[in-house]
Amino acid sequence: MRIEEIHSGLADRLMARREEIEQATLTRIHSVSSPDEGLDPEYLDGLRTAVSAALDYGIAAVAHSGDRPPPIPTVLLAQARLAARHGVRLETVLRRYVAGHSLLGDFLIQEAERNARSAGVVLKTTLRTQASVLDRLLSAVGEEYAREAKAGSITVEQRRVEHIERLLAGEPLDTPISLEYDFQLHHIGVIASGPEGLVAISALAKALDCRLLTARPNDSATWAWLGARRKLDIEDFQLHASPGWPEVRLAVGEPGGELAGWRLTHQQARAVLPIAMGHPPGITRYADVALLASIRQDEVLRTSLQNLYLTPLSEASHGGAVLRETLRAYFASNRNVSSAAAVLRIDRHTVTKRIRVVEERVGRTLDECALDLQIALRLAEVI
Repeated sequence: MRIEEIHSGLADRLMARREEIEQATLTRIHSVSSPDEGLDPEYLDGLRTAVSAALDYGIAAVAHSGDRPPPIPTVLLAQARLAARHGVRLETVLRRYVAGHSLLGDFLIQEAERNARSAGVVLKTTLRTQASVLDRLLSAVGEEYAREAKAGSITVEQRRVEHIERLLAGEPLDTPISLEYDFQLHHIGVIASGPEGLVAISALAKALDCRLLTARPNDSATWAWLGARRKLDIEDFQLHASPGWPEVRLAVGEPGGELAGWRLTHQQARAVLPIAMGHPPGITRYADVALLASIRQDEVLRTSLQNLYLTPLSEASHGGAVLRETLRAYFASNRNVSSAAAVLRIDRHTVTKRIRVVEERVGRTLDECALDLQIALRLAEVI
């Protein structure tokens, strides 16, 4: 067998275990953290995307061991810039790449040794290539991180964002900050995404006769707090926002009072932002998706729900789409078989039969797992 075919076969076997390797890598890199690292949803989403891209990059390098390595994925460089902006230490970023490289090496050795005749031939070349690829990757990521960290001088808006972030973190500030906002008010925290985000929030503040505090932490989002001396009504907020803006998504926290409420309503808006980004333009309120927002950030729970309920369904015919559609109609009908059948335009016996198939596949009755299954289905819609 030609050496190129051996490398290609090894890469194919790694690709067959890709999901397993990716989950193991996510677990490994989440154990590598720094004390000052935040849990910003934007950074965490980018981290998951970067892991996926880095894994594909590493397996591609296995397939072409000895050749010129493939170009570094741009998403990895973008994540390095994001890490710099979010204050994640470069040491942490690089340690995560080393941890991922080490884990992929373990899987690589396992697969190579399954073919004893070719193990010695491919391992030496492949491990040398992987080391070269890692060195090249660490160098590029480090340079991109440093470039972002040093880019430009700190603007007035950046200082404003920095002060607000320190207040959100509960730090005492040595110098007074002129934010022209009263933190003793009642607040609603909002994060707007879209080119007209600031315009939309300003119009809302005017319509509700509220004070307004805004900050632009990046080009894609606007942080805002609407403050008033009266207790703010979230339904009144939604009513005035209903005319909407076609390209604006608003992630909205719950009303809160004084400085503690100011912090909490913003944290709620940040937690719901990734879900809002998966929805059509409009408002996504924290109270409507609180559980999903929390589960989404819990890697163990999210993966467990996927493995327990969605994966068994996906192995059915048509990828489980018919079963999932039936379950959604069934739950939306308060678990009434006849109502679900009417929505789906099928007879009630077909609904019952499909539910029995679901129970067989997940190994539990719907009475035992209805809530978990509903959450898993909703979670799949927002990831």
